Amino acid sequence: MAQKDNGIIYSVNQVPPVGHLLVSAFQHVMLMVMSLGISIIFANQIGSSLKFTTAFISFSMLAAGIGSIIQSVGLPFIGSGYLCPNICGPSYFSLSLSAAWVGGLPLMRGMIILAGLVEMALAPIVQKLKNIFPTYIVGLVVSLVGISVIKNSVTSIFGLAYRGDAIANADLIIGIFSLFVMILANLWGKGLIKMYCLLLGMVLGWILALILVPDYWQELLSATRNTKFFAFPYIGPEFKRITFDFKMVIPFVIIAISGSLKSFGNLLAAQKISEPDLKKVNFVPIRKGLLADGLSTALAGFLGAMAVDTSSSNVGLAAATKVVSRWISVAAGVIFIILAFFPKFVAALSVMPKPVLGASIMIAGSFMICIGLRETFSKEWDTRKTFVVGVSLFFGLSTAFVPELYARAPEFVKTFFTDPLPTTTILAVILNQIFNLDRLLWKR
Repeated sequence: MAQKDNGIIYSVNQVPPVGHLLVSAFQHVMLMVMSLGISIIFANQIGSSLKFTTAFISFSMLAAGIGSIIQSVGLPFIGSGYLCPNICGPSYFSLSLSAAWVGGLPLMRGMIILAGLVEMALAPIVQKLKNIFPTYIVGLVVSLVGISVIKNSVTSIFGLAYRGDAIANADLIIGIFSLFVMILANLWGKGLIKMYCLLLGMVLGWILALILVPDYWQELLSATRNTKFFAFPYIGPEFKRITFDFKMVIPFVIIAISGSLKSFGNLLAAQKISEPDLKKVNFVPIRKGLLADGLSTALAGFLGAMAVDTSSSNVGLAAATKVVSRWISVAAGVIFIILAFFPKFVAALSVMPKPVLGASIMIAGSFMICIGLRETFSKEWDTRKTFVVGVSLFFGLSTAFVPELYARAPEFVKTFFTDPLPTTTILAVILNQIFNLDRLLWKR
């Protein structure tokens, strides 16, 4: 288990020993399971039965697991071949819920399939746009992938589920304890301790939570008490029809574009982590990765599951542990598929205390932000880049700081000012072209 010159323990194409492969994969699965909360909330919002909720979660796990395998296994024409697992995509949640309220699960399925096909259609275009993504914009996009998880990580580490919740001292202690265990294990740990720093922090943080907060025991017991140990997904009438609504095409196309930009950032980060010696971006695996992401989203719609997306937290975990073997993502996908048939185990994992989850996301996000910043400032800087990055960040981050402002904006503005990552990326690309127009004309 010797480290390479660049600090990587297991490289992108290296197959770790079976023990390390399974434990590393399970560490990633722990993060992937947390996204199932989106599926649970969705099922509750549409007033579904327990049978439907269980089946919906199982199908979501199948879609994410299959998507993780396709993304990472290294097929000739599809998949990036990087450690970049799939999770239930939060970016699709609100629009999927709107579709379900209008036309039930069949409409949601049809619109998610459409979104996946749009993502697949966009994939070939990325390779043709390589000239408009200079190094400093690539770094900016990678940083924003980490910045995008700040809200979830900070609210979770304080144990907050809803706006206005009071902060409990015990939750704060659990969150800070978990965070420091992960950090110290990564900084001062050797071998297995460093490699499994997040898993160690999760386990010890969870144990502390069960000691300090009796309610966590009750959550664990109630989540598993009436859940079957093994079960095949229930296929009710909702899962047997697929419908479409032309009125919802434009919103789903827009969210598909936004999802593609987010996955573009995740795949760029995965490439930078997996192949640190690359001098410039290799757009071939990025294109294949976006194609896999679109296929996985369409597959989720076909199965009747929550739309899936690449996971920035898992990419950040790979950066933190220096274990970037794509076979870990493949193994995590296989484990996720198997777990889809063991609802009791999934129910137990899904009630991990929020402060513990928040700490793990914060660790992963920290690496993403700093990898991106290092890339952004890796080459000679000038005033043009300052304005491109500065203005883009001001408007991009404002979508998170003052979302109510854009809620009152015209529809055209709402289309592009949705979230820090896509907004900043689009503006940075456009401003880079505008501010360098004189240089382009001079070359001609």
